[in-house]
Amino acid sequence: MHPESPIKRRPSRRIYVGNVPIGDGAPIAVQSMTNTLTTDVAATVAQVNRLADAGADIVRVSVPTMDAAEAFKLIKQQAKVPLVADIHFDYRIALKVAEYGVDCLRINPGNIGNEARIRSVIDCARDHNIPIRIGVNGGSLEKDLQEKYGEPTGQALLESAMRHVDILQKYDFQDFKVSVKASDVFLAVDAYRLLAKQIDQPLHLGITEAGGARAGAVKSAVGLGMLLAEGIGDTLRVSLAADPVEEIKVGFDILKSLRIRSRGINFIACPSCSRQEFDVIATVNALEERLEDITTPMDVSIIGCVVNGPGEALVSDLGLAGAKTKSGLYVDGVRQKERLRNDDLVDTLEARIRAAVKKRDAEQPIDIAMVDGTVDGDSKQPL
Repeated sequence: MHPESPIKRRPSRRIYVGNVPIGDGAPIAVQSMTNTLTTDVAATVAQVNRLADAGADIVRVSVPTMDAAEAFKLIKQQAKVPLVADIHFDYRIALKVAEYGVDCLRINPGNIGNEARIRSVIDCARDHNIPIRIGVNGGSLEKDLQEKYGEPTGQALLESAMRHVDILQKYDFQDFKVSVKASDVFLAVDAYRLLAKQIDQPLHLGITEAGGARAGAVKSAVGLGMLLAEGIGDTLRVSLAADPVEEIKVGFDILKSLRIRSRGINFIACPSCSRQEFDVIATVNALEERLEDITTPMDVSIIGCVVNGPGEALVSDLGLAGAKTKSGLYVDGVRQKERLRNDDLVDTLEARIRAAVKKRDAEQPIDIAMVDGTVDGDSKQPL
């Protein structure tokens, strides 16, 4: 029931990673990366599909060797979502995974050898309709740029990115996206702002090596939030030293908080105080765990007292305002005559939320493009 996001997206070229549209107003894609050994096909497939079940639109897989490339062939056959192959230095690996159906190549053209090798990869990508992601990282800038700037700067990251961009454009290859990641928030934000003015290709956002689950989520939310609020960004990854599934959850939470893209239940809950009439924290934690399977967007407010409860409930799809023994229930902003017993809230609310989701899905099937406030009218393939 909350209004649409006021953010105006940066115009950009449309590319496709598999059947996922990127740029030109398409929904901002959320992706992650496997941390299993790629040669362990079963483990990697399992992780890719867990990420897909959590909502990942795209998954990146590191392919450092030819053995990994052979494993990638089997992984690709079993993956539920498009796969990006992460490749460094060896151009032959890029050619091999292209043969095996990769959906995107993460490769810096300037790092894979002489011009003939670069040209062979670009031609292969063009022939197979495979986009390329240029990935620049503040921790691995070219030596001459380190010497020129003395330390990583936004301008240094931009210069590194444009070197690779210039190679692709020399051969008239336009289907690419670019990232200029750094572990420092201000450095990354500066680099992305500069890059956004230089090219019209989509930008992949990330605060690299952000840290553990809590600190990394905060750092990513700050950095990505600054850029997204300015309309910059077409795909994103939250880089956490944690289960990759958490990266997907945090990514969607960031988009949800900016009203850019909604997936699943958006819980509006008070931190609780002595006014609470039931255990708010335990109730919300239990519901979040039980309702992880729901993908339909819905705002649910759970407030422990009547001070802020009614106000939040009025702008939620389903709301609860705490009161002694029984709490007030609101549906689509309307106070219901029925009141819910405080000693049975989790079971009751779960049932009510699932019923509301079922009703909403029956009335209007969820279309991801509409959820994101955009209409994908020129997709060459369905989402």
